[in-house]
Amino acid sequence: MKKKKLALLGYGYLNQHVAHAVKSGILEGYELVGVLGRNPEKTQVIASHYNCKPCSTIEELMNLEPDFVVEAASRTALLDYGKTVLKGGANLVILSASILSDLEFFQSLKETAQENNSRIYLPGGAVGGFDLIRTAALMGPVDVTMTSKKVPQHLYHSPFFRNELLHITETETVFEGSITKLMQEFPYIYNVAMASALATVGPDHIHFKIHAVPNFRGDEYHIHVKGQEVEIDLNIFTINYNIAAWSVVTILRNAVSTVVF
Repeated sequence: MKKKKLALLGYGYLNQHVAHAVKSGILEGYELVGVLGRNPEKTQVIASHYNCKPCSTIEELMNLEPDFVVEAASRTALLDYGKTVLKGGANLVILSASILSDLEFFQSLKETAQENNSRIYLPGGAVGGFDLIRTAALMGPVDVTMTSKKVPQHLYHSPFFRNELLHITETETVFEGSITKLMQEFPYIYNVAMASALATVGPDHIHFKIHAVPNFRGDEYHIHVKGQEVEIDLNIFTINYNIAAWSVVTILRNAVSTVVF
């Protein structure tokens, strides 16, 4: 089987896991051809380690004719380069899903993909279970709620932070509302919330809570989906964000696999 060409938009922690999956043979159906990053020196280091081409422009990356491009860079990178990737005929795997709360931009991405016979993939990231929650949503009307647990320090640069949170001894709710409201107030660390909304009932219709939890370690999400015929409870705890990278690896494996899970 001819290997698919894979390119990386961003050279950070998550995409390095994806690159390692290619190098180690976990993604044996792919050849890593290039990486685009903001810092030329760091891009060169990553490219040398994973034996691919360092790129300084999106045009240089797309000249490599990738079949798949994995975005693990930023909302801005997706805004700047997303349509260029799709126009080039590549499939786009998106981790910075919060930018898709701009529905006009999201619609333009979908139209560009359709016009160029490309696909947009949204990994589960730190949440996952999209097969289950999407199935439930397709079965009929469902109510969906999501809860996120964060240590107070993790909220430091968010509008939800107050100095008093550093001294709490019990769990405190710092945000409650729709995912649309969350995206308007602070979208930057909640890509999984937007992706989960798109997989189910949309950002206007998911009730989302953020709990500040003293001495909490790691990341935890709880998703509850309830319909007339089905009820699903998902609780996902992770120590770090590695699971987001591995959710990309899973999508890439499924895209070229004879058997899809």
